[in-house]
Amino acid sequence: MDQSTPPPTPACMARLAQPWQWLAILAVSLLLVGALEAATLPASLLIGPMLAAIFAGTSDATVRVPRPLFNAAQAVIGCLIADSVSPDIFGTFRAEWPLFLGCVLATIAASSLLGWLISRWRILPGTTAVWGSSPGAATAMVLMAGAFGADQRLVAFMQYMRVIFVSMTAALVAKLWVDTSGVVPPHIVWFPSLDPHGFGATVLVALIGGLAGRLLKLPSPYFLGAMILGTILHLGGGIDFQLPEWLLAASYALIGWAIGLNFTKAILRHAARALPQIIASILILIAFCGGLAWLLSHLVGIDPLTAYLATSPGGMDSIAIIAAATNNVDIAFVMALQTIRFMLVLLLGPSLARLIARSVRE
Repeated sequence: MDQSTPPPTPACMARLAQPWQWLAILAVSLLLVGALEAATLPASLLIGPMLAAIFAGTSDATVRVPRPLFNAAQAVIGCLIADSVSPDIFGTFRAEWPLFLGCVLATIAASSLLGWLISRWRILPGTTAVWGSSPGAATAMVLMAGAFGADQRLVAFMQYMRVIFVSMTAALVAKLWVDTSGVVPPHIVWFPSLDPHGFGATVLVALIGGLAGRLLKLPSPYFLGAMILGTILHLGGGIDFQLPEWLLAASYALIGWAIGLNFTKAILRHAARALPQIIASILILIAFCGGLAWLLSHLVGIDPLTAYLATSPGGMDSIAIIAAATNNVDIAFVMALQTIRFMLVLLLGPSLARLIARSVRE
């Protein structure tokens, strides 16, 4: 580019060649990830790239994430979910199943009611409101929502807003409840030596599970196919997957870019107009789950902090990190309730979305 030519304004990204557009998106993504990490905000590896892509998408960028790369990233996240399911979860569930089901169904009912109200008041469409309000692993909810006709961009907006609010609230509660000043964050090894068995299993399950999901016509086939096959092999065959940080970071970035680049100025304005109601619904759900935690603590005698982390609505990976870094928390109980709720949301989500969308139309 001639030095006398002024640099293109953000609204003119379309004038840049596609390699330069990707370079700009990558540079802004790295800056945002660094800023989010410095602020200790959760899910920075996904939210940073998604924000950079939203900025690019609303500035007329023409690049898009190639579909095979997006599918591969979904399959990797499916392997990540499968690897996080521990056999201990089922033992804990058997011992406390009425309690677990009561808490999980109450949370799903509350989130569905909030989704219904958001759609009833014409703030967001029915299916989008339901998936956006669903208390589960945020990335999984966004991927599933796209397979059932919801607006993936607005679902992502709602889900990651809640991830930030829930994770920050949970971290604050843990900090107030116990002294975490001496807790040292785990050192991240970005490029570990690859285990042929663990990493090979990850690649094979992502490939075979994704293809099987496609053949079986599963919704969000690459994510669900890899997750189901991976869970079966992990629990039934004792196979552990190796998911190095560089692979997870690349997968999060691809998903964030794929979602963010589809944002337009109109969608962003719509999301901004709905922001007060979305924040209100998030705070109501956090308060409701806090009430469930209080009941668990007072009626059953569960440690209050364990109960609070177990019932927190979403941000499952962030809650796991907070629980692991906090003394005297029953991590098995926390992860069991979080995982069971996630599985039930996956099973019930499509039916609830259709039911609420139909009721709003009527």
